[in-house]
Amino acid sequence: MRNVSIVGMGTTEFGVLDAGVKDLGVRAVSRALRSCDVNRADVDALYLGNFVAGILEGQENIAPLVADSVGLTGIPTMKTEGACASSGIALRQAYQAVATGVHDVVVVAGVESMTNAETTEFTRALNSAADTQTEGKTGLTFPGFYGLWLDRYMHEHGATREEVAAIPVKNRANGATNPRARFRDPIAIDDVVESRLVADPLRLYDCCPAADGGAALVITASDRAREFTDTPLSVLGSGHASGRSGAYRYEDLTTLDATVTAANDAYAQAGISPTDLDVVELHDCFSAAEIGDSEDLGLFEKGEGARAAAEGVTAVDGDVPINPSGGLLSKGHPVGATGIGQVYEACLQLLGEHENQVDGAELALTHNLGGSGAVCTVTVLGRDA
Repeated sequence: MRNVSIVGMGTTEFGVLDAGVKDLGVRAVSRALRSCDVNRADVDALYLGNFVAGILEGQENIAPLVADSVGLTGIPTMKTEGACASSGIALRQAYQAVATGVHDVVVVAGVESMTNAETTEFTRALNSAADTQTEGKTGLTFPGFYGLWLDRYMHEHGATREEVAAIPVKNRANGATNPRARFRDPIAIDDVVESRLVADPLRLYDCCPAADGGAALVITASDRAREFTDTPLSVLGSGHASGRSGAYRYEDLTTLDATVTAANDAYAQAGISPTDLDVVELHDCFSAAEIGDSEDLGLFEKGEGARAAAEGVTAVDGDVPINPSGGLLSKGHPVGATGIGQVYEACLQLLGEHENQVDGAELALTHNLGGSGAVCTVTVLGRDA
């Protein structure tokens, strides 16, 4: 296996962009190609993550359409789909292709356009990530799933509603200074606990907004990285795992097995433990998700995630900085673009160029989760030696 490096990256803002999925993909890929000294003739393949363009736009076959529009006609292309983890899976597949020598230079992208659809329409589309034969028939939505999760967590571990509310307060404060975030207005604990009830005990500010967006990377074998940039970054570990098909399948609802497995694989490959990480971008589709993810990733003991946020441990200047970008709760959640968008934010941290810079960040982790914990990717990134 060869070492793999990131040598280029590009993104759109995440928000209401009034653009279709192909246009957003073209913007992101074009920016990634311009960010490094790669010629289009050097690119061997394009992998693109997307989830709901087929349902919302009637547009499938997106990867070759984007490739053709940016001057990459003729190369092999692939669309990956794994709900909210769609572009995390694209990165995993591209990483394996480069690491095994199948390709030398690959463009990886994630893209989604959602805000042109009515709320009922994209809610129906998002629910296709659940098992329609089981959870679908019960009417369980994703806010419902994480409402059940949080209710059980608070019962078992005694977390208070105010401790949970500290997470959206933190992430909205971080998003306030991120020009790529959809929501940039700070909020207070009272705003969260007094906001409209969505799925008890989850309230409005516990839930991420829909968004449009695209993000892209250029990756290559590490021994070629400096042909394309003076500041390559290393993919040190990559995990990809599947989990239970629905809430009823979990023996412990507050532990999502796919995250545990993917994280352990990524840590082992990178040769690190969770305590070595300097910064984490994880899948905070709901405040409850950030709590569970932080514990499933091994950053905190079971039952400590909410209290850690309330005590400032996960702030930008805390011991375990989580989502300094503002996370999905501030940036918004363009589903198919989220995984690569997280990597983009982590790369800025490693380059020392982030708006909410973590001092001395040298090791970063991104975590991308799909469905009711059905699929997960975890990526460990570091500065090139």
